[in-house]
Amino acid sequence: MDILNGIKEVAILPKDLEDKLDNGVIISFSFSTLDEKLSKIIEPGAPSPIERLETMKKFNDAGFKTGIINMPALPFLSDSDEKVEIMVKSAKKYGADYLLYGGLTLYGDATDDCKTIYFNFLKENYPDLVKEYENLFKGSSSLSKRYQMDLAVRFGEISTRYGIKNSLI
Repeated sequence: MDILNGIKEVAILPKDLEDKLDNGVIISFSFSTLDEKLSKIIEPGAPSPIERLETMKKFNDAGFKTGIINMPALPFLSDSDEKVEIMVKSAKKYGADYLLYGGLTLYGDATDDCKTIYFNFLKENYPDLVKEYENLFKGSSSLSKRYQMDLAVRFGEISTRYGIKNSLI
């Protein structure tokens, strides 16, 4: 925190942001899920979701602009209305100034490519979702525009309800 405070004191904002930001330090915390069990599987070695939320709160309380990057939201695992609401509600509770989100992308067919690794994760932990994912990613590394628009609408509506912006400024 001392290092970031030092940066905050000397950071020079671009002219177009001077009236929009208090300082030049923005701290984002990354989450795919707030589910502790799922987080341990997909983010081994990362601090737990609650540890990240508590750290975000400390930085926000110290005057930093903080927020959540919920990326990727995982289809059928962390993208339901209920899970999105929990993410947004937690953002509000722990002082986030913003919440950014995005859908999952999967690419590659080699053994160490993310698509292969993710499908192996599904086969081992959620075999009933493999067909659903095959349909979602049929012929593409990205989710459909329809899925992405639906995700945007749901995040937007829920974020508005809780007073959380879906942009940095």
